[in-house]
Parts: sequence; structure tokens; C-alpha cells
Amino acid sequence: MIHIAQRMSRLGTETAFEVLARARALEAQGKEIIHLEIGEPDFDTPINIRNAAKKAIDEGMTHYGPAAGLPEARKTIAAYISRTRKISVNPDQVVVTPGAKPIMFFVVLACVDEGDEVIYPNPGFPIYESAIDFVGAKSVPIQLKEENEFRINIDDLKKLITKKTRLLILNSPQNPTGGILTEADIRAIADLAIKHDFMVLSDEIYDQIIYDGFTPLSISTIPGMQERTIILDGFSKTYAMTGWRLGFGVMPVELAAHVTRLQINSTSCTASFSQIAAIEALTGPRQDVQKMVKEFERRRNLIVDGLNAIDGIRCHKPHGAFYVFPNITGTGRSSRELADMLLTEAGVACLSGTSFGKFGEGFLRFSYANSVPNIEKAVARVAKAVERRTTVPA
Repeated sequence: MIHIAQRMSRLGTETAFEVLARARALEAQGKEIIHLEIGEPDFDTPINIRNAAKKAIDEGMTHYGPAAGLPEARKTIAAYISRTRKISVNPDQVVVTPGAKPIMFFVVLACVDEGDEVIYPNPGFPIYESAIDFVGAKSVPIQLKEENEFRINIDDLKKLITKKTRLLILNSPQNPTGGILTEADIRAIADLAIKHDFMVLSDEIYDQIIYDGFTPLSISTIPGMQERTIILDGFSKTYAMTGWRLGFGVMPVELAAHVTRLQINSTSCTASFSQIAAIEALTGPRQDVQKMVKEFERRRNLIVDGLNAIDGIRCHKPHGAFYVFPNITGTGRSSRELADMLLTEAGVACLSGTSFGKFGEGFLRFSYANSVPNIEKAVARVAKAVERRTTVPA
């Protein structure tokens, strides 16, 4: 019998991929499924980026590169972060990784010991909690509340900080809620991080997908915070490059050296031709990105209005990312029960709020990274299913 290490019991998963597999199985049986479960732009990678990668392959950029990333890629990313966050970043602070998830794991592995405490948003991206638990640290959820537009409540945060707090994870704009921290929120969090001497992992993967005139503020820009902040970013969302597996972290030089060693011991390096594509993404034209965000805003308005018209459902209008997180308590169904019913009976794939932590009960997550006709059809199906099944079980 194969012995499985006990630590594997602490490793979670990402439910979106499980639901996607179930949806694909139903499609194989001939059932039409509208996919609102997976967090992936439905647009193609812009042509200039694809052409840059093709050219790089033709020119032989198919071999090992430096573990921390190609020098020209790290230089470009440093310049991009310096410009967009208005801080001074040098290439030695940048580590390029195959996807952004490795930065989550590498930072937790490098900075957190067993018994340390890490505060993370809940509902939130499930891999945060998974990485914390895996290393034997204590995962400390901070509840993001609907009445606070799913932002961190500073008084709640103060109550969770202890002498063992080693790291705080932020995500703004946020998955699954689309919430964005205000400047006042960020400044208050920075004051606490400096006062209590903990690091911040700032997940900014959605920072270019924003609406309503919002301008996300990176906590790294606050005086005294750059030396204790790790910026996590990447190309999957903004440039529709999920399959390219291309992300990066920006952090203090000392930490970057340790994160690079973790990369050497795991993935070796990030594909060189992908990094050439990354350079083009950051330096090339941005019309495709702007068009995509404008279309996402149109879809957001459509799905929010549609869900709010359904009895038993209320939906906050998010200010960023491409998700809605409607409250479904009025339907009398649990999150898991309603999500399963919508998939199997209505042919709408979405995620239970509990896929994002215990405080996600009473909510569903829909990704509106799908066409307007499909969103309209999905909302109609949800309305019909909820109307048919609104009776609360005795």
C-alpha cells in the first residue's frame, strides 16, 4: 500500500476545476451547460503577444533560462511596477514564475514557520488557506462582509492580530466578490502592519480590471511598506493568458533570493518564450485590454441587474475583477445545494460560496467571463430554477 504523507491531508483544492470537470462530463452526455464557474477570460490572447511568442520560439528561446527570470523580462516588469505603483523597483526584486500561484506558496514557505499565524480574506481564493495549512501554520480568516462591500473591516482585523501574526494576505480587486479596498482601508492596514511588524502578500492580479472610476491602491506605495510587501501579479487575467502560466512576484531583494531557490527546487524556471511574450504584453498596445474591460463592465451590469430581479437573490455590484457574489439566502437553499441544482437541473455551472471559505455560505459565485447571450440565458435559467424551488424544506 502506498503511504501518503500526513501533510497531504492539509492541502486543499480549487473547486472551480472540480465543477468544470463535472460540467464537461454532463456536456459529454449531451446536456447544454453555460459555464460561469471558471475564472478565465473568454477572449483570445492579443495577437501582438502571440506573435512575439512565435518569433521567440523560431529564434530558439526554448531552453532553460535563469531561475528568477530572463534579465530583460525582470527589467521590464520592474519598470512596469515602478510606473503603475509609483514606487522604485529594481530587477533583483522580481521573480518570474509559471503562473502566479507559485508566488503564494513560495512566499508562505519562505516566510512562515509552523505555529505562525497568517490572516487571509474569507471568502477568498481557496489556495491561500491551503498553502497556510500545508506548512503547518495557523490560518486565521477575516470575514469579508456584504454590508461592507466585501472589504476588510479594520476593527475586525485589529482583533485578529497577535504576537504570532507573521503575514497578512490582501486581494484587491478581490476574488470571489469583486470588492476593492479603499485608500483609507489600505492606509489603516499599513499602519497595523508596521506597528505589529508583519509582512503583507498583496495579490494584485486583477488590478487592471476595474470599473466605475476606481483606482486600486497598492499597499506597497505607503511609506514603510515596500520593504514588507510582496506584490503578486501576472498575465492570466489582464491579457487573457491563463494557459501561458505566467506570473511574477515583486519583493525585497533578500526574500527574492529565497523565492528563487524555491523555484530552482521545484519548477526550475519559467518558459523563456512566454517571458518574451510578457515583455510584449507590458510594453505593447493596450487597446485589446481596454476593450475587454469595457465588455466586462457591460456584462457586469447585465448580470447584476438580472440577478437582482430574481426573488430570493440580491447581488452587490462589484467594482473590479469579473465575478459577482450574490446572496441567495432568500431562496431557502444552502450554497452547495443551490449550486448543484443549477448545474444538474438548469445547466448553469457556478460555484458555491463555501468554495471560498466558511464565510461564503449563503452566496454563489458567477463568473461573467462569458458572452452576453449566454449570460442572459443563464440568468433566465437561474430565475426559472429558483422560482420552481423556492419552498423551504420543512
